[in-house]
Amino acid sequence: MMDKGVGILSVVGTPIGNLEDVSGRVVDTLERANAILCEDTRVTSKLLAHFGIRVPLVRADENVIESRVAFTLERVGRGERIAFVSDAGMPCVSDPGQRLVDAALDAGLPVEVIPGPSSVTCAVAASGLHAERFFFEGFLPRRRGPKERRLELLATVPGSLVILESPRRVADTVASIARVMPTRRVALVRELTKVHEECVRDVATSLAKRLEGAEAKGECVLVVEMPTDVELQRRMAPVVSLEEAIADALGTSEPKSAIAKRLAKEYGLSKSEVYDKILELG
Repeated sequence: MMDKGVGILSVVGTPIGNLEDVSGRVVDTLERANAILCEDTRVTSKLLAHFGIRVPLVRADENVIESRVAFTLERVGRGERIAFVSDAGMPCVSDPGQRLVDAALDAGLPVEVIPGPSSVTCAVAASGLHAERFFFEGFLPRRRGPKERRLELLATVPGSLVILESPRRVADTVASIARVMPTRRVALVRELTKVHEECVRDVATSLAKRLEGAEAKGECVLVVEMPTDVELQRRMAPVVSLEEAIADALGTSEPKSAIAKRLAKEYGLSKSEVYDKILELG
């Protein structure tokens, strides 16, 4: 039970597309708040209007949230209930809010989380890919060079990857994933919880070809399959060129077709590419 006269900061998850996903606890928390901090007052006002909630809104996007810290601490400290929402989903997860929670906890003030939908967990579930372990990356760098260098690092994560992307850049990002992790399956999940929700899943190279020149619609989440033990061992081991690996294999009794199959899997190439290289070197 909260002490009388002590307020609370409520971090509230909001719908990522379908307003029917709002729980009774979310509505109750927003109705009881003395003020609601939000990313965009225009977005949140539509949510409040839908449920007939009349509470003052205060803009607190990433550009001004630092200036809202003192406001929040002062009002919670004097016993008020302050709610924080992002435009969609859970605040603090690739969205503003962390700074407010951090400051409130440092000040010894109560903080509660009111769960709501999350595009991260929804996409993982919709992808159908193994995700007993997954790593949430959020948005990748926009430029190809930095993006693919980041993907090279992410390729060594022993779990599935969850990446957010805009519909304008998703095709380019899948193409980069295909260059770095060509044999991994990738699920493109879009319009989560909405009427046109869709999951398109394929091997990275094939999905990149399907998306070439196209622009997806709606908010997009990419789920990249976790690496096999063989791929992970190869990526973590000292770098050995394909040519060196072929030369070593040719010195054994292993059939060329078996060499091509094994090295294609290890190096993320097609069997025909490796076989042609074997013939070239053999």
